[in-house]
Amino acid sequence: MTDTGVKETFSFQTEVGQLLDIVAGSLYSNREIFLRELVSNASDACDKLRYQALTDPTLTDGSDQFSVLLEIDAKAKTLSVSDNGIGMNYDDLLETLGTIAKSGTGAFLNALKDGEKGEMGLIGQFGVGFYSAFMVADKVDVLTRKAGEDTSWQWSSDGKGEFTIEPGDRGVCGTTVVLHLKKDAKEFLEEVRVRHIIKTYSDHISFPVMLGGEALNSVSAIWTRAPKDVTEEQHTEFYHHTSHAFDKPWLTLHSHVEGAVSHTSLLYVPSTAPMDLYDAERKSHVKLYVNRVFISENTKDLVPAYLRFLRGVVDSQDLSLNVSREMLQSDPTLAKIKTALSKKVIGALKKKANKAPDEYTNFWENFGAVVKEGLIEDPGVRDRLLEICRFSSTIYGELTSLADYVGRCKDGQDAIYYMAGDNAKKISQSPHLEGFKAKGVEVLLLADHVDEFWLQHITEFEGKTFKSVTRGATDLDKIGDDADAADDKDNAETPELDNLIAAVKLELGDLVKDVRPSKRLTDSPVCLIADDGDMDVNLERLLKQHGQLTDGMPRVLELNPDHKVVKKLAERAKGDEASSDALLQDAAHLLLDQARISDGEAPADPAEFVRRLSAVMDSAL
Repeated sequence: MTDTGVKETFSFQTEVGQLLDIVAGSLYSNREIFLRELVSNASDACDKLRYQALTDPTLTDGSDQFSVLLEIDAKAKTLSVSDNGIGMNYDDLLETLGTIAKSGTGAFLNALKDGEKGEMGLIGQFGVGFYSAFMVADKVDVLTRKAGEDTSWQWSSDGKGEFTIEPGDRGVCGTTVVLHLKKDAKEFLEEVRVRHIIKTYSDHISFPVMLGGEALNSVSAIWTRAPKDVTEEQHTEFYHHTSHAFDKPWLTLHSHVEGAVSHTSLLYVPSTAPMDLYDAERKSHVKLYVNRVFISENTKDLVPAYLRFLRGVVDSQDLSLNVSREMLQSDPTLAKIKTALSKKVIGALKKKANKAPDEYTNFWENFGAVVKEGLIEDPGVRDRLLEICRFSSTIYGELTSLADYVGRCKDGQDAIYYMAGDNAKKISQSPHLEGFKAKGVEVLLLADHVDEFWLQHITEFEGKTFKSVTRGATDLDKIGDDADAADDKDNAETPELDNLIAAVKLELGDLVKDVRPSKRLTDSPVCLIADDGDMDVNLERLLKQHGQLTDGMPRVLELNPDHKVVKKLAERAKGDEASSDALLQDAAHLLLDQARISDGEAPADPAEFVRRLSAVMDSAL
């Protein structure tokens, strides 16, 4: 805390400085957005104080009439936005108006610098809508006093790298933002222009937005209106207000539920993924109201973490108005609302997936990895979630549902085959898939980290088990019309191959769990798999990356009996001196390293890999 009477100067956080440079060049295609942002901030401040006043009425200085006041001073060329909300103290000013403490900010700024200024328009997603004021102002003053405190503060900046904080003079709690408008922003001194902006962007604000003693908005909570009475434009602006985003909602869910637990919900699915979607705290951004009184925004027990991309409000008549944020965590009424909301959202997504599959594909690419977290976290809706999940595959051109995959299964196919990794394109090129592709057997390509973990909880779908193509022996011989021919081939194993397998086993020892002929390879000579009952290859890799596993299980090395290299090595292994054949010994290690490389791993000993490769090439030449 600063000493009273002292004016202090601070430098903006580096990211803020970069952001202000972009804002000064008009990040937004429409500059009038600044007023929406400031009015939204003022409304939020009133909401917060109204909630705190439930338990401490003295905070409102005897008045519970909240409002946002606009004031135009044509002579001074200023536009002011005032509220009698929660206000800020010295520490709040430093934290809120000097830094950006949101994940992903660096990537966001880099994207803007790379030429996407006009397209992204995502400042609000970082909680920095206030900085949009510098699009129209060459100086901004903020006079504020926090509810329950006696000291007022003034924050000032020209947006060029520094700001000052000093004691101010404000008689009541709240905040006033004064914009000293640029010469090219004089239009915002015109009352007609300001009225139009508020009516267009802020009509949904549930507190009166006043100008010249007159409320410019309808002052009615949008979610309390009948769904048929709310236009698409009004939904879009309310979505912008409640989410601080700039895209359009992809899906709107507006409903009123009466019964054991009555509640109204107005929920939006964004059309683009929010920057904090993978924030470690996995916060909800759906606001909870009780009888139109704001209670909380980050209520984890209102919306499950796997639906954290939702934006909007839930208003319940059956919660206590004096409920605390701590009490919410164990409130059974809230748990019932959460269950009802989850089922409603999943049902709406299923309907969208059936009616507009192309649009649903866009949704899934944005939020699918998050939705699949629910397969682990919410067993009660697991079956419903599986119905709306979509997957890439080796055969079907678009994303496919599990039901459609099962409908395309071959005769004799009793499993849903999948391969997991970190990139669908890389997975599709893996040697493990060769035999499946040759027989036209479809394999799902699972490229989200969550995939390996939900597969630990779900073992089958519509009677078919999930089976990894990188674990256990394949049963491709049972599938299709050529099973008998495959059985004949099984009985045609050559002694030479047996000798090679014995020699490779002897040389590699504990480096592999087993060596055996492969039925999954058609083009590649070798691959590594996990044995039945062992941890899948990709899951082991993920656990190692996160430090949860140090040493993995030895894997099974499979050799392709039909590959030229394997055949020639098998011929060489016929002799009595196979166990001491230096070339065979080097070849065994090279085959193992080749299998590792095809899985995206490095050779166990790069120096020895190079030596062995040189020795084999020298022998061949």
